[in-house]
Amino acid sequence: MVTLKDIAKKCGVSVASVSKAINHMPGVGAQTAKKIRETAKSMGYLPNAAAQALKTNRTFIIGVLLEDDDSHGLLHQFFVSVLDSFKFKMEEQGYDLMLMNRTVGKRTISYLEHCRYSNMDGVFVACIDFSDPELLELADAGTPMVTIDHTYPGHPSVYSDNVDGIRKAVRYAHEKGHTRIAFISGAPAGVTNKRYEGYEGMLKELGIPVREEYYKVSRYRDVKLTKELTAELLTLPEPPTCILMPDDYAGLGGLAAIREAGLRVPEDISVIGFDGLEYMAHISPRLTTVYQDVKRIGEAAAELLLKRIDNKEKDTPAKSIKVPVSLIEGETVVPPQKS
Repeated sequence: MVTLKDIAKKCGVSVASVSKAINHMPGVGAQTAKKIRETAKSMGYLPNAAAQALKTNRTFIIGVLLEDDDSHGLLHQFFVSVLDSFKFKMEEQGYDLMLMNRTVGKRTISYLEHCRYSNMDGVFVACIDFSDPELLELADAGTPMVTIDHTYPGHPSVYSDNVDGIRKAVRYAHEKGHTRIAFISGAPAGVTNKRYEGYEGMLKELGIPVREEYYKVSRYRDVKLTKELTAELLTLPEPPTCILMPDDYAGLGGLAAIREAGLRVPEDISVIGFDGLEYMAHISPRLTTVYQDVKRIGEAAAELLLKRIDNKEKDTPAKSIKVPVSLIEGETVVPPQKS
């Protein structure tokens, strides 16, 4: 079995320096620490988790709360992609991720109890009911926590520029000649409010009337409901010529409704998604969509949480990072047919 003494001898440093480097503690230069960790890895060294926790007062475990209304959080490609980026950044610093739940064996526990039971150093929260009393309890307990698309007092958060995302979509549709632009949003939430703000604001800025019948409320990733609402829009006396979907995945329902109505995308009606999911680039016609930078969102979440864990920003207001979005021009938006 490889010991700290073996690594110290190989690197020509003290055992204390090896211990500090492996446990990501101050007192060792960045280059030396990197060399020590690389040497330890090449020698097959694995630290004892229990001993490491005693030395550092940390377990290097990060809890993950990722669960949507249908308990299918891990099927949500956008959030899973954000989590993957977050995971990579945290693992670089020696942390492991643990999915959180409300049970340990046969016993039902709260999120806070699970956090304390597993001695978690911090928690990553996304794609969940942010008003859940147990989540509010966890936020109030003072455990380092970072959230995606929602902000709790005293905790850092990361979110896309949802206002600008929808503004970009509306502006793009208008540049193509559309003035009858409908919006099917996700369920009421902070993100949804921001997107509607962008939709309404951009329409007014362009001098386009905000028509109540052109706004529908679906749910994120809900293909069935989005299909039904799209069908409703298509039966209006004056149907829209362009529809903004809640997200790329839910937009599949909208595309199906358009096909079943005997219409074509984009010849008869244009469609714009939101998320920029990679697999949507392989459908035909290729979806025009608002791209969310999942890599940057995940990295930013990791950076903020690490600073909280290290107490580097303990006495400063919690940061909220807004990540820019971009519009991906696909093949689902063309000028509307002349009446």
